[in-house]
Amino acid sequence: MSEMEMAAALLGQVPQSKLGYVIGYIQGLIADEAEDDAFCAGMYKEYLEDQDPHKHDTVSLETLAADLGVVLP
Repeated sequence: MSEMEMAAALLGQVPQSKLGYVIGYIQGLIADEAEDDAFCAGMYKEYLEDQDPHKHDTVSLETLAADLGVVLP
């Protein structure tokens, strides 16, 4: 199986909710600096315009680790 075929097969297994991450990563791989800057500016603008009242909520590292079942040293 070629690498392109492997990538296509894996892409078919990516949940719809995570495709944006995949697309962003691929765009970053093929974009030049100006396009990358424009993409990042767009992502930042989208974040600023996000009306989700919980977008600034935080969680401590200890809580996150516990939720994920990770033991911190």
